[in-house]
Amino acid sequence: MTEGLSFNPRVVALDRAQPSSNTAAPPDFIPYFRRHVDAQRIAGGRAAYAQNLRWIPAIERQYGVPAAVVLAIWGSETNYGRDTGDFDLARAIASLAYEGRRRDLFAREFVALLKVADTGVPRTRLVGSWAGAFGNPQFLPSAYLRLARDGDGDGRIDLWSDSADTLASIANFLRDAGWRPGLPWGVRAIVAPGLDRAAIVNLATHGDCPRVHARASRWLSVGEWRRRGVEAETYLPAEAQAALIEPDGPGGPAFLLTTNYEAILQYNCSNYYALSVGLLADAIAR
Repeated sequence: MTEGLSFNPRVVALDRAQPSSNTAAPPDFIPYFRRHVDAQRIAGGRAAYAQNLRWIPAIERQYGVPAAVVLAIWGSETNYGRDTGDFDLARAIASLAYEGRRRDLFAREFVALLKVADTGVPRTRLVGSWAGAFGNPQFLPSAYLRLARDGDGDGRIDLWSDSADTLASIANFLRDAGWRPGLPWGVRAIVAPGLDRAAIVNLATHGDCPRVHARASRWLSVGEWRRRGVEAETYLPAEAQAALIEPDGPGGPAFLLTTNYEAILQYNCSNYYALSVGLLADAIAR
């Protein structure tokens, strides 16, 4: 794994080009949504559902995560395996560890990558994104070691060409992240004029990407939201806790989020990503 390694300046440039979490004015959500929840991705998710009916019921029972949500993650990450990346992972991760901006993270991931190789995964398969994620689910090496699962019982884990293993592994990730069976990720909401937004500001601090979490409101029961003039368009239990997000501000789309939304954020801490995954899952399931 270490033979012939050389510094890759391109991965460092790509890492440094990532938008700062301190960006004051995020772009509008709707254009992002239209790019990521399009007819091709919806059709791809439905086709993948039909092709994996042999495994899906057992995976849903075991992990408690709806197949449509799992498929939406797969579609969002790699377009159902079509776009898994072509960077040599050993070179990419070693370069990011050497560069130092996120040395602790990538030094750990490099050690984890060596352990992945020790399980028998050949170097030729260990290619992926510039940031070190690989396979259909785009797991980092540490996530692969901890969460990858054999979904079809053939005695091996293959996240490159085995869709059952891919689906089981994504479902296991979401369960581990706190997914609660029986709740949606969230629902569209109707916000009455005159909502006192100052009274629902989220003042809680969050260790992981705090600006992402701060864009949603504080958590209230669905019944309390109703009393404040915010109605879920589809059923949520009155006692369920939910947070309101209006990604494009008042007057734009609005959503009541459940705690399962937080599980999606564990996959990629971006509100636009998590909302698009949820909306893609809804479209696949229709």
